[in-house]
Amino acid sequence: MKYAVIKIGGAQFKVSPGEEVAVDRCLLKEGEKISFDKVLLVGEDGKVKVGEPTVKGASVSARVVKQFLGKKLDVFRFKAKVGYRRKMGFRPQKTLLKIEEISA
Repeated sequence: MKYAVIKIGGAQFKVSPGEEVAVDRCLLKEGEKISFDKVLLVGEDGKVKVGEPTVKGASVSARVVKQFLGKKLDVFRFKAKVGYRRKMGFRPQKTLLKIEEISA
C-alpha cells in the first residue's frame, strides 16, 4: 500500500490513494484538481523515502469533493475575581479532498 505525508497550510496529513481528507478551506470549486509538491515522506511496500525537508520529484494529486462548515468550536474567556466571562463560537470552513494519485 502506498502512502505519503504531505504538508497543507501548516498541517501535516498522512494520505493514501482513494482516501478523503478534510483540510482548511482551499479557494477551489468542486471537481477541480489540485497537486501538492510539499511531500515530506513517501512509503510503499516497506520502503520509505524521507525528504530533507521534502522528497524531490514527488507529488500528490487530489480532487475537491466539497466545501463545507466544520464542527462548531467553542471559545470561552474568563478572568478570575473580576466576573469577566465571554462565550463565543464559530464553525471553520473546510474542504474535502479525495486523494487520487501519489507519484514519487
